[in-house]
Amino acid sequence: MIQSMTGFGKAIIELPGKKISIEIKSLNSKQLDLNTRVPNIYREKELEIRAILSQAIERGKVDFYITVEHTGTTIPSQINQTAVENYYEQIKEIAVKLNIAVPSDWFSLLLRLPETIKTDISEWDENEWEVVKKTIYQALKAFNEFREQEGAMLENIFTSKINNIKNLLTEIETYEQERILHIKTKIQEGIKKLEMTNYDENRFEQEMIYYIEKLDVNEEKTRLGNHLKYFVETMVNEKKQGRKLGFIVQEMGREINTLGSKSYQAEMQKVVVRMKDELEQIKEQILNVL
Repeated sequence: MIQSMTGFGKAIIELPGKKISIEIKSLNSKQLDLNTRVPNIYREKELEIRAILSQAIERGKVDFYITVEHTGTTIPSQINQTAVENYYEQIKEIAVKLNIAVPSDWFSLLLRLPETIKTDISEWDENEWEVVKKTIYQALKAFNEFREQEGAMLENIFTSKINNIKNLLTEIETYEQERILHIKTKIQEGIKKLEMTNYDENRFEQEMIYYIEKLDVNEEKTRLGNHLKYFVETMVNEKKQGRKLGFIVQEMGREINTLGSKSYQAEMQKVVVRMKDELEQIKEQILNVL
């Protein structure tokens, strides 16, 4: 079953005096590119968080957030009054010394300066951390369910595109005999233009056999058919198959390109172009497969 690398999961837990939100979202990436934003209160647990995420997610550009919203009456951040007063006196002194105007908006200036806001990091115990960790796993569960839903959509797209290429491969067969007859007629017309009324029929047949063998596409059709079958089997029966499906698509592209180079017939070339269009749409979406 396919899983998409695009995912989103969120879980919320209420604790005494605060509400904790866990959010995970991801996009496609060749490797695991993990970005975490963890409040200072849980900073020492960041390595453990990364280990949990790395094991569960495996691949993708992932953003992970823990947000703590305080719901109690106590305010975790306080204005450092002493620091504000010291900055205020220093700025006034410098203004007089340099003969420049004092700021018109004191608070806007002072509260941006270092150490004017004190944040009290609350203590936590192992029981609280276990609750937070459980919430992380809940967010991961929602995240993976989202990936599976996106993967089901991708599987439907791939199935449709593969079936289209199969039908186009069958359509090519209708033009093969016509193509050989066209080449034979073209050569005969060329001979007539050269006014070669007498030519070696055996040599002509030998040349025709050479062209037919050179332009034969049975091997390409067989290999492409096998690749299409292998793609579906891999998509349905394997897990974490994104890279493997990408390799199969590359092989499919080689066979379709060879069909195009051997076509030498307008209608057959049109079919090959349509096959390439279907394959390009698969290539675009295969980048999102885990």
